[in-house]
Amino acid sequence: MILAAFRVKSFRFQWPADLLTSWAFEMETVVLGWYVMVHTGSVLWLTVFGSLQFVGTLAAPLYGVAGDRLGGRLVLCAMRATYAALAALLMLLALAGWLAPAWVFVVAGLAGLVRPNDLVLRNALVGETIPPPHLMGAVGLSRATTDSARVAGALAGAWLSTVLGLGYTYVVVTGLYAASLALTFGVARRPPVPDPGAAPRGVALPGPSGWRDLKDGLVRVGTRPELLAMMWLAFLVNLTAYPVSNGLLPYVAQRVYQVDATGLGWLVASFAFGGLLASITMVLTRGTRRPGRATLVHTAIWYVLLLGFGQAASLGVGLLALLVAGFAQNVAMISMTTSLLAAAGAGFRGRVMGVRMLAVYGLPLGLMAAGVLIERVGYRPTISALAAAGLALTVLIGTRWRMSLWRERREARA
Repeated sequence: MILAAFRVKSFRFQWPADLLTSWAFEMETVVLGWYVMVHTGSVLWLTVFGSLQFVGTLAAPLYGVAGDRLGGRLVLCAMRATYAALAALLMLLALAGWLAPAWVFVVAGLAGLVRPNDLVLRNALVGETIPPPHLMGAVGLSRATTDSARVAGALAGAWLSTVLGLGYTYVVVTGLYAASLALTFGVARRPPVPDPGAAPRGVALPGPSGWRDLKDGLVRVGTRPELLAMMWLAFLVNLTAYPVSNGLLPYVAQRVYQVDATGLGWLVASFAFGGLLASITMVLTRGTRRPGRATLVHTAIWYVLLLGFGQAASLGVGLLALLVAGFAQNVAMISMTTSLLAAAGAGFRGRVMGVRMLAVYGLPLGLMAAGVLIERVGYRPTISALAAAGLALTVLIGTRWRMSLWRERREARA
């Protein structure tokens, strides 16, 4: 199954490009998150920084349309050139001694217009190039790439920023983005999808046909129960789960466990390593034949583990809880992605994954709400409330769409 994926030229170049991009993403997240927490001392400003990284999720369906019409290679190259340019700007500011939290917020906002949609194009390219029998394994391998880079990036970012400082750490980050861009040029070209209602020559985006494509993608999601249920579940986990296991970790490291940037790196790496183990397991076992059911069950397990993480008083217990939570989380997300790609159908994968990315907008909303609640009622009650609400709503979604999610679809096995 892994060899089948690597026989596809597009995937052979996409795999290392995604690896380097994810590595750079995680280094930036750890380094800048710690910088904001130390220099502002406020969990609210930390959640603002985390939220700015996802402002571009509102444009995710348009990125999906662009990928379907122009090809994922062209769009990914433009996006990754943007990452490299913004990283170079922060590198120069840090080396010159001009860096301040305000600059970090500005660059985070600009990167946030593009960065959240990288996953849209990655998944669409996997759907385009991998045969259906190998789809679960290819998605698992793609996630394993991301998770292994997150482990290495979190630890490397924390270590480099402690030893070399922010400026020289960003020299490494900029180099990783540049190498990723060079590899993305090797992804196979795909001819743009023709628009039967348009003139024979090119059509500008967003034009009338582009908006029609976007509408078609939204209608497809709204009229297919298995797609609609997964979208609601994706929004829920971004609203109530990812803020706990992602954006709030700099606060947890400094205020709850009272550790330095290296301790933060271990927290981030622990969650990512659990995800890596899940990805490897899914690749080796070819995953589940019932991805909808696996998504529901492992999402519920994830919430139970987050309840435990919120009550953990020591760093060791917290690391263990995050490790197991990362495993459950990735089984759920791989199964969800497989279900979406299988149900979307040819010609709609980019648009459906773009709509799926809209669900990530729940993350900045959840982060901001968590920041306010932590300052008012405290850390542990806030984490408990988020996890309990998420668990209850997961059960509700599973009950409401049980016929679509709990029973295996024939076309998913095709």
